[in-house]
Amino acid sequence: MEDISEIIRALPQQPGVYQFLDRDNHIIYVGKAKNLRSRVASYFNKQQYDSYKTKVLSKQVSTIRHIVVDTEADALLLENNLIKTLQPKYNVLLKDDKTFPWIVIKNEPFPRVFSTRNRIKDGSEYFGPYTSAFMVKVLLNLVRQIYHLRTCNFLLNDEQITRKRYKRCLEYHIGNCKAPCEGLQSLEDYQNSIDQIRNILKGNIQEVVSHLRELMQKLAANYKFEEAEAIKQKMLLLENYRAKSTIVNPKLSDVDVFSYCEKDNRVAINFLKVVQGAVVQSHTLEVKGKLRETPEELLLVAIVDIRTTVHSTSTELLVPFLPETELPGINFSIPRIGDKRKLLELSERNARHYLAQKEKMVDNRAFEKRKNDQLTQVKTDLKLKAIPAYMECFDNSNIQGAHPVAACVVFRNGKPSKKDYRHFNIKTVEGPNDFASMEEVIYRRYKRLIDEQQPLPDLVVIDGGKGQLSSAVKSLSKLKLLDKIPVIGIAKRLEEIYYPGDSVPLYIDKNSYTLKLLQYIRNEAHRFGISFHRDKRSVTMLKSSLEGIPGVGPATLEKLLRRFGSVERIVEQEEGVLAEIVGPKLAKQIIEHYAQR
Repeated sequence: MEDISEIIRALPQQPGVYQFLDRDNHIIYVGKAKNLRSRVASYFNKQQYDSYKTKVLSKQVSTIRHIVVDTEADALLLENNLIKTLQPKYNVLLKDDKTFPWIVIKNEPFPRVFSTRNRIKDGSEYFGPYTSAFMVKVLLNLVRQIYHLRTCNFLLNDEQITRKRYKRCLEYHIGNCKAPCEGLQSLEDYQNSIDQIRNILKGNIQEVVSHLRELMQKLAANYKFEEAEAIKQKMLLLENYRAKSTIVNPKLSDVDVFSYCEKDNRVAINFLKVVQGAVVQSHTLEVKGKLRETPEELLLVAIVDIRTTVHSTSTELLVPFLPETELPGINFSIPRIGDKRKLLELSERNARHYLAQKEKMVDNRAFEKRKNDQLTQVKTDLKLKAIPAYMECFDNSNIQGAHPVAACVVFRNGKPSKKDYRHFNIKTVEGPNDFASMEEVIYRRYKRLIDEQQPLPDLVVIDGGKGQLSSAVKSLSKLKLLDKIPVIGIAKRLEEIYYPGDSVPLYIDKNSYTLKLLQYIRNEAHRFGISFHRDKRSVTMLKSSLEGIPGVGPATLEKLLRRFGSVERIVEQEEGVLAEIVGPKLAKQIIEHYAQR
């Protein structure tokens, strides 16, 4: 501490940036100050400890470095750059969660315009970042519809064009490019298109529209109506795009809007870019403080970071409260009424939505973790080798051997996956034989999964006792899957669990998640199978009833089934309605047939 005290006494009383280093010479904190000596000294004054984290930070400091600058605003910008570069562990954390897309105008002859997520310092112009990849796609499609730019990556300098190094490609022939590679488009004309694209990406759409309108009028005056029509179509595209922006007030020419939202120790700061009365850009940043920073400090950090990232030059900033430091040439204002207040409220809604979305993601992760813990318990209770994330359950349905069917339901991560449910018509078994039916269904199901190279379940549940389980085991043995797929049977009477080759059942706690999950999947298989059985039985009864009517063949039967679906609905129809489908003679026979019953 004596060394630290000497360093502090030697610090200048001027604006600058200070860096705290630990014993391993790692930078652990970077800060700015209007007065370096008094600001750094405050960290080591016990009476000014405002949090436990500050106390911990001060005890880790081994030495201090500093950089003197002219103004506090310069210190703020330098601090921001150093934090981004060094990422000290005690500084405010700016989180984007992902790399956002940019639109780049490449620094090259006949520049290309495309999207990228990697910014390279090669003199190219980058516009963004855009929080929506869809918006990037819309903008690029708009630009390419209006301006026919090249998409190739050839080096198109004067020497290469003169030598005719490259040949025009398909893009030229379908009207998407003017072939500057063969000198069919001048650099001046191409650059004029790039200038207009630059204005569009900056949000200055009105300037482009005005330019195009003048050009259209000149072409029309010279009787070049086809070219004037082409220009008009470009204007319509731009007007349509501008109409989709959030229009505020045309008098608001160039404004940056920043809002602050805090919930459950999470802070989000939203940025809106307004150009010529339209919101053309939105970006939300999550800010995580480390040393109990004030809202004013966090807002300022975000403002500097976002404006640096998006290269904003706006001089008017709308904010919910004034940041702790003034920025040169920047006018901060807190709107109370009018369109500016509506803009701030719009920004605040975006920030709240961002935090709500983050909270939902956290809740989902917590739910998934809880679900994973529950499935881990299932694994333990059932003595499985792996967590049963993918489960299948089978059940048979028939009435005295009539209309035998089976059902397979699928659960993924403890929840039904209904799109994967499957019905089975029993094909090889005659009479009421649940065991043989189960053997057939299990064989057909997993033979198909093997043939289609589909993943196998982590657990197979058979609705039934030892008999049904033994039938399933036979099929799995034939397919050589018995060692690859765990299979159990659950009996309804006492909810006992049976394992292959073990006559002694396993009893699970009645209140456990494991038994409740097995009951859920078993009941779901039963419900799904019964509904299929009921539908099949109804259709069969309907067919039997109709087939007894003279003159009703398969084609007529299909028409009636498709239209009405049940005997009850057919009986309810008038003769004229039936006549429209099957003709008057057969309609009369159907009505008389059911009238006699």
